[in-house]
Amino acid sequence: MREQEPSRTAFAAATHRAVHQVVEEGKIFTDPLALAIVGMKAEDVRHDDELQMSRRVIRLFIAARSSYAEAALERAVEQRGVRQIVILGAGLDTFAYRSRLPGNARIFEVDHPATQAWKRRRLEQTGIERPDALIYAPVDFESDMLLDGLNAVGFDATQRSFFIWLGVVPYLTEKAIDLTLGAIASLAGGAEVVFDYSDPPTSFSPELLALHEVRAARVAAAGEPFLSYFDPPALHEKLRRLGFSEIDDVIGRRLLSSYLEQATTVAQSAGESGKLRSGGGHVLFAATKFA
Repeated sequence: MREQEPSRTAFAAATHRAVHQVVEEGKIFTDPLALAIVGMKAEDVRHDDELQMSRRVIRLFIAARSSYAEAALERAVEQRGVRQIVILGAGLDTFAYRSRLPGNARIFEVDHPATQAWKRRRLEQTGIERPDALIYAPVDFESDMLLDGLNAVGFDATQRSFFIWLGVVPYLTEKAIDLTLGAIASLAGGAEVVFDYSDPPTSFSPELLALHEVRAARVAAAGEPFLSYFDPPALHEKLRRLGFSEIDDVIGRRLLSSYLEQATTVAQSAGESGKLRSGGGHVLFAATKFA
């Protein structure tokens, strides 16, 4: 992370979401603000390198995890009356600026101060308006306590809350991850969280390991190395010990397959869906203290 600049990995994820709007026409995840927030136009996108399989798989996984997370949030709002939403490591996420939540809902964007400051300048430059329901909470997950940052800007721990935490966990230490999950589980009003993580590279096939090593070298060179991996059964047990009562862990390739079945044009553009691999990625939904 460089001062006065956004997270490089957050910017890359936002770029993948933007490219998906053009190359696959947003078939998996529709985001009308994705291009604007990264400063791209549709005609900038159609380059040969964006059609390479390695980029395509990462792009579709990022689109699928966003779609999965927002669908889970929608159910929580409609079925359980959630009115307090927290986007952890918000990066250039645009949910708050395009959502149609009930009028009494509040959205908290939590992120590293440098990324958050850059994003707010970017929003002003693009003319994307900040909704009244949005509250910014600058937090460094490695050095700050999450609830301290949220409480400082009016978060209510007695209200049921929904947390979206995408594209962040692999770049944090396990200690920071445990503290964040523990804080979410401790909320008096109950909470739900969607986050993504990766299996240990030792479990990858030779093909996946080669792709992972290239990507790991790239993010390390950008100053944001991969720091944490989890064995799924051990992670599930950790969550249960913290008090999470419902766990839905979707392996990336299964998640992709389910979305590709719903969008045949994407499957055709992506090649055979059976050949898609997610690089050991998982998207996990966990809920605690259901009423």
